[in-house]
Amino acid sequence: MTKSFLWVAALMGTWFLCSSDIAPYRNSGYAPFFMERAELERSVFRADTAAAIVDPGKIWIDGNNIYIVERYKGVHIVDNTDPAAPRNTGFIVAPGCMDVAVRDGVMYLDNAVDLVTFDLESDSVTSRLKNFLPEPMSPTGEYYYGSRHGEMILVGWKRVEKTEERR
Repeated sequence: MTKSFLWVAALMGTWFLCSSDIAPYRNSGYAPFFMERAELERSVFRADTAAAIVDPGKIWIDGNNIYIVERYKGVHIVDNTDPAAPRNTGFIVAPGCMDVAVRDGVMYLDNAVDLVTFDLESDSVTSRLKNFLPEPMSPTGEYYYGSRHGEMILVGWKRVEKTEERR
């Protein structure tokens, strides 16, 4: 009798979790954004001007500089020589970027699934490890399992309006 009760309770609990609003589902309100492999490999560069900080992520401090990730877009360079008045002085475009580290004038960052080293003196990519990292997850923690054409690389997620109700 006790085993039967436990079995029924486990099935009901599974059903409840799968049918409740806390169960994971694919219609998260975010759509994946893709880029061709060849375009991805040309996509990391220092922009001519600084960009507004809109969706900040991780932060790295090196000397008088602060590096702030702009999620899925790149890295802001902030001059913190005067901590009372930090200045946003540059932006390194890197689609799919979620993390950054700097050491000895070299920035290590993710460019979607690639690990890239970027020389801050010459403003150029010095190396790239292709397909070294997993694809970026959505802001709700979901991975993309759909199909794609050719050499398409998932580089980020964009907020979209939900069009279908969950059942």
